[in-house]
Amino acid sequence: MTLVLATVESGEPGAEDLAQPEIFASVQGEGASAGRACTFVRLSRCNLACEWCDTAYTWRFEGDNRPHRDGVDFARAANQVTLDEADVAARIAAFGRRRLVVTGGEPLLQAPALARLLALLPGLHVEVETNGTVVPPNALDNLVHQWNVSPKLAHSGNPRDLALRPEALRAFAADPRATFKFVIASEDDLSEVTSLMAEYGLPGSRVWLMPEGRDSATIRERSLWLAEYCSKHELNFSDRLHIHLFGDTRGT
Repeated sequence: MTLVLATVESGEPGAEDLAQPEIFASVQGEGASAGRACTFVRLSRCNLACEWCDTAYTWRFEGDNRPHRDGVDFARAANQVTLDEADVAARIAAFGRRRLVVTGGEPLLQAPALARLLALLPGLHVEVETNGTVVPPNALDNLVHQWNVSPKLAHSGNPRDLALRPEALRAFAADPRATFKFVIASEDDLSEVTSLMAEYGLPGSRVWLMPEGRDSATIRERSLWLAEYCSKHELNFSDRLHIHLFGDTRGT
């Protein structure tokens, strides 16, 4: 009856007793709910390995040789903590926010425990951020109000057969609660998005395109041409507000 969470930096890597779970209040920085006040809980572990991932501390632990542009691995004890679901629920409730965002890592790797957590938090509007590779079980699906699905394109470095799972993508495409956010690094990525939209019948009204970047300068440069593309093709543009406001830091 436990969940495995990411941590805010303890200041003493390897000191397991100092690791604090990454549960915090902020504004949603991306996608359909950008700007909304939320409580966030970040779960640990991921089944993919994006080369540009800005939360590699949730999965790239010592001994993991999956590629990442930073080439850094993380001490598991300082970056991962296991808590009872009731403890996590109490910490979330203490913030008093009406909207909860569950992020990762990949939250659906812990679907049964996540469903038990959400059952302890009635009345919250729940968003779950997922890479779209796992079909959510009914016990969890029934407790979620919004799925923020971010399928990974070829430039993520993940093998296509791992990153794009047809059964899961079709399930989310058929669900009006699901929005789709694609991370865009260059104009070459746009044709892949167009193909996936056609293959899975994704309407433009449910598609957000977001520039890849972990600093404001990169995001702004890519936003210039990406926002123009979204306007021309009637898609939604997503900024990364938290990067502009707080930088590439945990707990924001």
